[in-house]
Amino acid sequence: MPWPTGDAVVQQMAAAHPAVLLAFSGGKDSIAAWLAMRGHFERIVPVYYYLVPDLGFVERGLRYYEEWFETPVVRVPHPSLHRMLSNFVFQPPERSRCEVLDAAGLPALDYDLLRKAVGEDKLGDGRAWIAVGTRACDSPARRMAFNKWGGAREKIRTFYPVWDWNKARVVETIRDSGVKLPPEYRVFGRSFDGVDFRFLHGIKRHWPDDYAKILEWFPLAELELKRHEFKLQREARRG
Repeated sequence: MPWPTGDAVVQQMAAAHPAVLLAFSGGKDSIAAWLAMRGHFERIVPVYYYLVPDLGFVERGLRYYEEWFETPVVRVPHPSLHRMLSNFVFQPPERSRCEVLDAAGLPALDYDLLRKAVGEDKLGDGRAWIAVGTRACDSPARRMAFNKWGGAREKIRTFYPVWDWNKARVVETIRDSGVKLPPEYRVFGRSFDGVDFRFLHGIKRHWPDDYAKILEWFPLAELELKRHEFKLQREARRG
C-alpha cells in the first residue's frame, strides 16, 4: 500500500498536532513546505540553523520571510558550527586560538537536541514535531528512505510536507504565492549551506562585509579560494 501523500501527511499532522516546528533554511523546498502547511496548523515555529552568526545577506532574507509570513524565525546554531570550531576547521595554527576553542568545550549539537530545546522553549513541548522540506526526488538515497519510511517518522518526530512533490510543483507553488526566493539564489543558485568554494567566492564578490565576518570565525577559509585558483592555473598549464 502506498504511503500517504505530502498533502495527506500535512492534514493528518495538523489534526493531531496543531502546533509544530519547521526547519527553515530559506531554500525553495523549505519555503514550499511552509506554504503547504499554512492554513492547516494553529501555529508554525520556523527554525533557522545558522552556520555563521549574523551574516547580513542571511538576516535580510530571514527578515523578509518574517514579514511575509508574519511569523518570527528562531535562530539556533547549526550542528556543524560547533563541530567545525571544535575540530579547528580553517583555524590558524597559533596556539592561543586553538587553546581557547578547546577550552570553550562547545557542546556537541544534533538536530534532535535542538528540536527538543526549541520545542520546549517556544511551544512548551520538548516532543514537538518538526517539518522538514526534504523531497524524495532529490536523490536516489532519499527516494529509498521515503520508500521505506514514508512522509512521517515517529521515532525522530519529523514529517515531510512536500516529500512527494516534484520541482515543477515547488516552483509553481512559490510563484503563485508571490513570495520571493532569498538573495542567495541570485548568487549561488541555492540557499547558503557551507563554508566552501561554492559559497565563499560569491560572498566575497557580492557581500564583502559578510566575507570578512566569515573570516573572523574561520580565518583560513581564504584557502578555499586559493585552492580553486591554483587548480585553474594547473589546468591552464596542462591546457
